[in-house]
Amino acid sequence: MPKVKPEILIWARKKSSLSEEDAARKLNIKDSKKLSAIEKLSAYESGEVEPSRSLLLRMSKQYHLPLLTFYLDKPPIIGDRGKDFRSLPTEFQETENVYVDILIRDIKARQSTVRETLIDEDEEKSIEFIGKHQIEDGVDHVVQSIREVLGFDLSNYRHQSNYKEAFRYLRQMIESQGVFVLLKGNLGSYHSNIPTPVFRGFVLSDNVAPFIVINDQDSESAWSFTLLHEMTHLVLGQTGVSGAYFDNVIEKFCNNVASEFFLSTAEFEEFRITSSDFEQLAVQVSSYAYSKKLSSTHIAYRLYKRSDIDKPLWNSLRDFYYKKWVENRETSRAKNREKDGGPSYYVVQQYKLGTLVGLVERLTFVGALTTTKAGMLLDVKPIKVHKLFQSEQPV
Repeated sequence: MPKVKPEILIWARKKSSLSEEDAARKLNIKDSKKLSAIEKLSAYESGEVEPSRSLLLRMSKQYHLPLLTFYLDKPPIIGDRGKDFRSLPTEFQETENVYVDILIRDIKARQSTVRETLIDEDEEKSIEFIGKHQIEDGVDHVVQSIREVLGFDLSNYRHQSNYKEAFRYLRQMIESQGVFVLLKGNLGSYHSNIPTPVFRGFVLSDNVAPFIVINDQDSESAWSFTLLHEMTHLVLGQTGVSGAYFDNVIEKFCNNVASEFFLSTAEFEEFRITSSDFEQLAVQVSSYAYSKKLSSTHIAYRLYKRSDIDKPLWNSLRDFYYKKWVENRETSRAKNREKDGGPSYYVVQQYKLGTLVGLVERLTFVGALTTTKAGMLLDVKPIKVHKLFQSEQPV
């Protein structure tokens, strides 16, 4: 097991704004006959005593940092969220925002380890499209540039059997360019699920190990759009977090790029609503959206922006589709609970981690990563790492 650097422990405590006395109390370090709790903590932070795994787990919880952070060679350079592109809803809970910060720290710690390992192994390759563009280049130019970088086939995307397969196709195109795409919408338990108004996706821009994280609590029909939105942030060279609501130039630009990428304005002009009846309209929009592998809400919004429908009708359609999605999700979960078997935890985890699994497997095999670090990168216990490597079935 790799040793923990003392400077990491000091940095972690100070980042949490805790004095030695406060930290010792929160970590449940007790006085002994020879040493006080503060002296024991100082011994850990000076490197005189190696902290146990159970103590590191308590530090991870109390300092609000992923366990992986404590095994880094040096303190990571971590901003809270990069650029915060969101406009948060008035009813959001601050706890949910804390979950976002913890999740971002976790992914940044993983990115730092991946990046350092690739450099140490002389495997780093500079990704040229990172920061290649700026907003002034215009939507059409950026759309064309991304299509060329990915070798993206719109017809192939639309002809996938469902939304999940369409996302898989786009994800493979992006991951083939060296971007790690993760699906993660909580801190490991449904108790910490993060709603999409607070976090829909975030991106860590880097020319060696860029990461995109998609909130898998969102509808599968929205994943591809969010992924392309975050990909646009990468070509702009931006690190930051996005939510369902926004009111700034950058987010509008990224959304416009994603919209045009999947469905050009010229093509959308050919689509016209044919009924004033709400139910028939909802069905027509859904059918068209599915044919383009876009969400029904997105198509309804574009109809509103084009003034084909008014704001009250747009709001009604949005609420209708959201309610329908929630009902379908609950029905699907109920069916899954009734089923025997189904995809194992490791198969699901592999799907959520994407190409990161293959990279970690290879680096572990050649000895560049310990199983402890591999486990923390993949969010599984070290003794379970090989089970994840062996799970190759699609979800």
